[in-house]
Amino acid sequence: MSFVKFLGIGSAAPEKVLSNFDFEKMIDTSDEWIRSRTGISERRIAEPDVASSDLAYEASIKALEDASIGPEDIDGIIVGTITPDFIFPSTACVLQSLLGAKNAFAFDVLAGCSGFIYALHVAKGLIQGGSAKKLLVIGAETLSKIMNYEDRTTCILFGDGAGAAVITASETPGILSSCLGANGDGWEYLYMPGGGSRMPTSEESVKNGSHFLQMQGKEVFKEAVKALQSSSLEAIKQAGITPDQIDLLIPHQANYRIIEAVRKRLELPEEKVFSNLDRYGNTSSASVPIALDEAVKSGRLKKGDIVVFSAFGAGFTWGASVVRW
Repeated sequence: MSFVKFLGIGSAAPEKVLSNFDFEKMIDTSDEWIRSRTGISERRIAEPDVASSDLAYEASIKALEDASIGPEDIDGIIVGTITPDFIFPSTACVLQSLLGAKNAFAFDVLAGCSGFIYALHVAKGLIQGGSAKKLLVIGAETLSKIMNYEDRTTCILFGDGAGAAVITASETPGILSSCLGANGDGWEYLYMPGGGSRMPTSEESVKNGSHFLQMQGKEVFKEAVKALQSSSLEAIKQAGITPDQIDLLIPHQANYRIIEAVRKRLELPEEKVFSNLDRYGNTSSASVPIALDEAVKSGRLKKGDIVVFSAFGAGFTWGASVVRW
């Protein structure tokens, strides 16, 4: 069985910034209220003609350049997203066409905010099983497309962006462990009712706002803290290390209170946790790879460091991975 490591990373975000002060003009809220409860100051919003595949393409080009390879060298593309370009075909197939990655198989993973971790886990297994040598793993979202900007409990939280990674077979360990979990009993706490076979698109579903994201925040918060802690500890155990050996934790960027609760439960000092939540908001499956890219480029994550990724999302789903960078 071969080892698997990261070969290149990249990220992309729209230029348009939607700040808390912008929200003050749109809904009954304030910058202080949003920051004190979420830790978010601004988020990026895609233009109307920009889809998830467009952001995925930009991030993927950067990751391929960082890996010093071309699209033709990729054996497969796995995209984690809850905001695909279409119900079908997969956003991964659209991205394959955009990149010209003619030698790659392509499929999407729908695991909410855990999408990148799920995709990374699958990619690791494919490489170790001998089905591929180099894979492109992406988390890409345009959550602004499914936001109700009259619902202040949800619209202030989410933003758009994409992060990509090239992972490859290796002679030395890179991804030391990964684990996944789910609890489908919580599916109604975070979902979009309309557009699927349960509630096909109709005039009534559009009028009722069924094509917007809906969330019960308190329930999500409680489950997120527990799952992020347990999955992180499980991945750490599988990697054969202890929490004090972690150089950096990159958690899903959903809410600073969740991040802080997990940090305390893992008994990590503040300097060992990376967060860019204040500038991007919750970008769902894109949050971990965007943060990873920024952590590397800012020098917070260096070669040889041990980093833990953890995420929790709709489904409920969760997962964690330990990587020696």
